[in-house]
Amino acid sequence: MDQVTTNKLIQDSFPVTRDDITGQIGLIWELIKAPLIIPLLRLGVIISLTMSLMLFIERLYMGIVIILVKIFWKKPDKRYKWEPLQEDLESGSSNFPVVLIQIPMYNEREVYKLSIGAACNLSWPADRLVIQVLDDSTDPVIKEMVEVECKRWASKGINIVYQIRETRGGYKAGALKEGLKRSYVKHCDYVAIFDADFQPEPDFLRRAIPFLVFNPDIALVQARWRFVNADECLMTRMQEMSLDYHFTVEQEVGSSTHAFFGFNGTAGVWRIAAINEAGGWKDRTTVEDMDLAVRASLRGWKFVYLGDLHVKSELPSTFKAFRFQQHRWSCGPANLFRKMVMEIKVKFWKKVYVIYSFFLVRKITAHMVTCFFYCVVLPLTIFVPEVEVPKWGAIYIPCIITILNSVGTPRSIHLLFYWILFENVMSLHRTKATFIGLLEAGRANEWVVTEKLGDTLKKQQANKAASKRFKFKIAERINTLELGFAVFLFISGLYDFLYGKYNYFIYLWLQSITFTIVGFGYVGTII
Repeated sequence: MDQVTTNKLIQDSFPVTRDDITGQIGLIWELIKAPLIIPLLRLGVIISLTMSLMLFIERLYMGIVIILVKIFWKKPDKRYKWEPLQEDLESGSSNFPVVLIQIPMYNEREVYKLSIGAACNLSWPADRLVIQVLDDSTDPVIKEMVEVECKRWASKGINIVYQIRETRGGYKAGALKEGLKRSYVKHCDYVAIFDADFQPEPDFLRRAIPFLVFNPDIALVQARWRFVNADECLMTRMQEMSLDYHFTVEQEVGSSTHAFFGFNGTAGVWRIAAINEAGGWKDRTTVEDMDLAVRASLRGWKFVYLGDLHVKSELPSTFKAFRFQQHRWSCGPANLFRKMVMEIKVKFWKKVYVIYSFFLVRKITAHMVTCFFYCVVLPLTIFVPEVEVPKWGAIYIPCIITILNSVGTPRSIHLLFYWILFENVMSLHRTKATFIGLLEAGRANEWVVTEKLGDTLKKQQANKAASKRFKFKIAERINTLELGFAVFLFISGLYDFLYGKYNYFIYLWLQSITFTIVGFGYVGTII
C-alpha cells in the first residue's frame, strides 16, 4: 500500500511514462538533488575555496619574499663566507678538498658521453677529483659503450671509475648509496651529483665548493637547471615555465630565508658528513633526493641555492616520458609525507613550515585544488544553479595565482593562457599520482627512467619517426581518463551556453579541447 502511494505521488508530481528514459533520469535527479547533490556540492565548493586560499596565501607570501630578496637581500657569496680556492706554491693542490662526482645512469645511450665529458672537463685539480660512473644499464651493448668511454678518459689521466651492480635494488638511491661505500670514497669530503643528461660548466666546483669549505653548517649547494631543448615544442615550453617558477621563486625563497628547500636530485653538491648524519640514501620512496633533504634539514643543516650557477640539462621530449616523470614527482612526495609525518620532531614553527607549507600546500594541495575545483566542482555548479561559487574564488584568486606563477619565465608570458589549460589537464594526472602515494597503492614505488634523446639531430629524427608510427600506435597513446573529462567539460560548456548564467562555456570548451589533445597523446608533437 505504501509502495503504491509513493509511486502515485511521484507520478502525479512528475508526469512521465515508464518508457521515457530521459524523464526517469530527470525524476531521479530531482529526487536526490535537494537532499544529497546540493549539500555535497556546497561542501565541495567550501573545500575548494579553502584549498585555493591556502595556495593563494602561499604564493603571495613567496611573491612578497622574492621581491624583497631581489631588492634588499645580498647574494649568497655576500651572505656567507666565500673566497676562491687557489693552489699554493708550496703545498700545491692540497688546499683543494677531494671531491667525488657521481653520475648515475640507466641505458643512457644518447647522453652518456655528454655527462661524462662535462664531468671530466671540470676545472679542478686532477689528484683531488674522483669521477664515479654508476651504471645500472641492463643493455649489454650500452654498458660496453659506457665502459669504453670511461676507459678513454682514464687514458687521459682522469681519475674515473666505472661502477656496476648485480641488481638495480633501490634504483637511483641504491646506486648512490652503493657508490659511497667504496673504500676510496673515505678520502672525499664532498660529493657532486649529475644525472646522465646534465652538463656542468668547467667552473662549477670552483663556484660551489667554497660555500661548503668555509661554512661548516652548510650541507648542500644546489644549482639551477637550464634546458637545452626548451624551444623544441610547446610541451617543453610549458615544462620550462613550471620549472622556472620552482627555481626562481620556491628554491630562492627557501634559501634566502634560511628555510627548508628540497634537493633537486642532481646539479648539487653535498657534504658527505651531512649525508651520513642524516642516515644516508633511502629507497623507501621514488623521491630519494627529497627524503635525504628533509632528514638533513631536520637535523639542523643549512642549504644554499645558487640561482646564477646554471647546469645544462634536457626536458622530456615525449609526452609519455613527461607523464612518467610527473607521476614520480607527484606520487613520491605524497608517499614520503605519509612515511615521514610522524618523524618530524623539531621546533613548532619549523614543524609547521615543513608539514604545512612544504608538503601539504606545495606537494599535495597545489595539485588537488586545480583538478578538483576547476575540472570537477566548477563545471558541476552549472548543472546545479542553487550552488554558487563566489567570483573571488572562481576568477580573482586564480588570476592572481597565475600571474605570480608567470614571473619565472617572462619570455613565455604570451603562452600563459595555454599554460593554464595544460596545467589543469596535468593536474588530473598529478592528483591521481598523489592519491596513489598517500594510499601507497600499486604504482607508489614505480620507477621509470625519463627517456632522453640527446642532440638536436636525433630529436628531429625521433619526431619524424614518431609521426610515421602515430597511426599504428594510436591505442598506446590514448589516455581514456583525460578523454572522459574532455566529454564531461564539453557537455558542461554546452549546458552553460544553452541554459546557464555564468558564461563559463568559453573556458570549458577550451579546457575540453586541451583534454582531448592530451587524451590522444598528441601534445608532445605540437611545435
